[in-house]
Amino acid sequence: MSLAAETRETIRQARDRYPQARSAILPSLWAVQHELGHLTPEAMTEVAGILAVTPSEVQAVATFYSMYFQKAHGRHEIIVCINVSCSLRGADAIVSHIERRLGCVSGATTADGEFTWASTVECLGACGGAPAMQVDHRFEENLTPARVDEIVEQERGKPAVEPAR
Repeated sequence: MSLAAETRETIRQARDRYPQARSAILPSLWAVQHELGHLTPEAMTEVAGILAVTPSEVQAVATFYSMYFQKAHGRHEIIVCINVSCSLRGADAIVSHIERRLGCVSGATTADGEFTWASTVECLGACGGAPAMQVDHRFEENLTPARVDEIVEQERGKPAVEPAR
């Protein structure tokens, strides 16, 4: 499978912005992930060809950063903080509620492909608003089960949001 012409053009434009083509690996991977939802080995090889770098250089970048997905991923990603502040303010109940609400455990994607309940993390740096989670790189704080339900419904069907580049 070949990348869409628009994605290949985005990669070429990124390449042409930098004095060294490998500097365009990050934005190129974003373009691929935007098109496919995740990075396939074939797509990374195609990026390498366009940038005239080795496939291993592209793969090294893709696997170093957790923001790039090597397997199918839901449209929206949820990460929940379970550190001390969040735990003391009910993070365990939030985690249990998310698992029931989405019908999947941490590390899995919902059957409809809407949400990847990616993981729990030790700290999101949002202790003042505990318990906290990130949805598509956006912080949600002072969570309750009802607030989680509201957030899930607001996000359902919305296009994925990518972080600023």
